[in-house]
Amino acid sequence: MATNRRTVTAVSPHRTFRAIHETAQTTLDPLGVVMPLLNSQLAWAAHPQELAEAAAEFSLRMLDLQWYSWQRMFGLPSRDVEEPNPGDTRFADPVWTESATWDLVKEWYLTFTHHMQDMLYQTPGMSSRDRRRAAFWWRKWLNAMAPTNFLLTNPVAMRKAAESNGESLVRGFRNFIDDLRAGNIRMTRPDDFQVGGNLATTPGKVVLRNRLLELIHYAPTAPAVHRIPLLIVTPWINKFYILDLVPKKSMVKFLLDQGFDVYITSWKNPDAGMAEVGFDDYLTEGIDAAVAAACSISKSARVHAVGYCIGGTALAAYLAWANRRHAPKDVPVASATFFTTLVDFHKPGDIEVFLDEGSYRFLTRKMQEQGFLDGQSMAAAFRLLRSNSLIWHYVVHGYLYGETPPPFDVLFWNMDTTRMPAKMHSWYLRNLYLDNKLIKKDALEIAGQPIDLSRIVQPVYAVAAADDHIAPWRQTFRLNTHVAGPKRFVLSSSGHILGIVNPVVHPPKREYWVAAAERHDSWDDWQDRAKHHAGSWWEDWMAWLKPQAGEPGKPPVVANKAYPALADAPGSYVLEK
Repeated sequence: MATNRRTVTAVSPHRTFRAIHETAQTTLDPLGVVMPLLNSQLAWAAHPQELAEAAAEFSLRMLDLQWYSWQRMFGLPSRDVEEPNPGDTRFADPVWTESATWDLVKEWYLTFTHHMQDMLYQTPGMSSRDRRRAAFWWRKWLNAMAPTNFLLTNPVAMRKAAESNGESLVRGFRNFIDDLRAGNIRMTRPDDFQVGGNLATTPGKVVLRNRLLELIHYAPTAPAVHRIPLLIVTPWINKFYILDLVPKKSMVKFLLDQGFDVYITSWKNPDAGMAEVGFDDYLTEGIDAAVAAACSISKSARVHAVGYCIGGTALAAYLAWANRRHAPKDVPVASATFFTTLVDFHKPGDIEVFLDEGSYRFLTRKMQEQGFLDGQSMAAAFRLLRSNSLIWHYVVHGYLYGETPPPFDVLFWNMDTTRMPAKMHSWYLRNLYLDNKLIKKDALEIAGQPIDLSRIVQPVYAVAAADDHIAPWRQTFRLNTHVAGPKRFVLSSSGHILGIVNPVVHPPKREYWVAAAERHDSWDDWQDRAKHHAGSWWEDWMAWLKPQAGEPGKPPVVANKAYPALADAPGSYVLEK
């Protein structure tokens, strides 16, 4: 007789709780704002001894602050209990020091915020990543609550209002209404600049246009031009003209004047119709197509390739792809230069606070609905990383002081956002940021080829920026561990943009450190050898690149029959909103 049996599968309570936790996070807290803070509170509650020690330390700070307050009230000489962090300009006005009342407001705020941040970074029983996330989101709230952000607790704003008979507040309200209509806290006035008018004015022609990019070939400015052309792969996360701002800041113009034949990618601003465009397409229809066009017009078998940020990450993948497809002598790239480029995403910088499984699922679902990731969302995330300087500074100066932001080309470019195709960006976040597969031999297959960065044997020149919070320089240094060719590494002062947009000026404004790099080097090893120079690393780059670029000769044509001139630079894709 057949017996009916029911199979019972045991379900782990831990797995059930984890599933519920992940579902709640994805639904209620997709960006991981609340859960790290809640976990931190629970962790402190579970460690009463450490909590008591932290409370005792805070009590000592409060006693110091109370004594300091009495000294200030009676006009006695005293030393600040808490100093603003380096780079914190919110309390720079002398009133925050000279007036006892406002000095105490500042000191109480700084004491509380610094202690809370220290506690979050020292939370027992939590991973360093979760501690950083908790501290990040708490810091954003503390920054928003700063006394400088409110009229009645900002003595500078009240002074300006009194001196102008309230006109500063009227202007501030107008600024607020204008920003409200624009849907953004504007860092510069949009009418101050025009792409193709007073930005991106270097003459040239669009010689290739497909669904992903326009390739711009610039008209030579030197009487003799190096034989091997220079192809710049810009990041599609932003628009290309960061490298062709006003003439005195333009890297493109500098390279032309140095005798190089220069091409640059201008990527399409994708819409919902490009939802299924993937990373493979950016490699084949983007970089590979641009390389072929530059080789055809210049009549050179190879190019010197330059990649900036995500453009550099894509260039590294392309080089590994090309070196597997071709014999070394047939690879159409003679050398590679990388600007602030990550290939190892183990510690990708402050952007890590936005990325985990929950936020990935949330963003992927949102992109699937829209077909793209909106540029404003990405810009807001990057501004949030530096909320005091990129958000609250403009709120205070624009709304409380009634000031109009001065013209600033870099900030105009920063506000000129682009979208990301859903398929490409989802792949990028999963395979690079979350799974870090680019550095794993043959773990990724792109455009039909397994990717192995150790196949890259071309000479490499890599530039990082000391204050870069988007691509931390110690993480970009790890590029040297994974490529096999000769390498030269440069550490520039300043950040992700100004460390690269670093023109040669006299007297020099910035500095850099440079030395050859070996695969086995740590960044400490490299720093011990690196030589310090005042000025711009552009000059060192030219000294490295020119000997590899062929003897200067007659300038090439700007276009040919296979790649005719389609439009004047800067083209049409860069103008798309």
